[in-house]
Amino acid sequence: MTERNGADSVALAYDGWAPIYDLVFGPVFREGRRVATQAAERVGGRILEVGVGTGLSLAGYRRENTIFGMDISAPMLWKARTRVERQGLGHVGGLAVMDAERLAFADDSFDVIVAQYVVTAVPNPERALDEFLRVVRPGGEIIIATRVGAETGLRGTIERALMPVTSRLGWRTEFPWSRYADWIAGASGAQLLERRALPPLGHFSLVRITKDERAPKAAPSLANVTMAGTAASAGGGPVAQRMASSPEKES
Repeated sequence: MTERNGADSVALAYDGWAPIYDLVFGPVFREGRRVATQAAERVGGRILEVGVGTGLSLAGYRRENTIFGMDISAPMLWKARTRVERQGLGHVGGLAVMDAERLAFADDSFDVIVAQYVVTAVPNPERALDEFLRVVRPGGEIIIATRVGAETGLRGTIERALMPVTSRLGWRTEFPWSRYADWIAGASGAQLLERRALPPLGHFSLVRITKDERAPKAAPSLANVTMAGTAASAGGGPVAQRMASSPEKES
């Protein structure tokens, strides 16, 4: 499967989930959203939520922060934009269709990156993590709510067996902690701050990573789109258009 086909498959999967996502996943991930939002607000400032989906988390951020949201699925973002406008969420600086592996932002653009249940869904998780590290400022944080698969035992066997099915639905069941550990060990400037289990049952974890203030400048992004273009893809409107005034990737 090519990179483009992989991203398209994820987009199609979540396009299909959009009409029922809040009903199916809203209650399941409620505690993870709350904990991730609280962790992000300990830093505050300019916050990018990667995989913002239908915008379930947006109302939970304090109004003194500025929140930007991106998602690969336009139908999910249409619902997010409706939520923003209906609830009067003026602290949302913009929403845009974008690939987590190709963020159209300049280096060091945000104080916090929040990625809830996203890393295990993208085709190339380490590439997405590289992008998170690139666009967060030195001293900022990457906040991840994520499924962590079992390394061994019956649960690990079941997760591996389910992978062909869950991959078509838009996520991985098999995703060991070693993938995060190996990435952190190899990524220049990435430092693990915290890893803790989230209820219920501890199948999900909160992971906090900081970018060392002494880290060298990140390599250029693979992104080749402008924010104005991705904002238009989100369906236009005042919220999407404000996204076009956010930091663009330097050409």
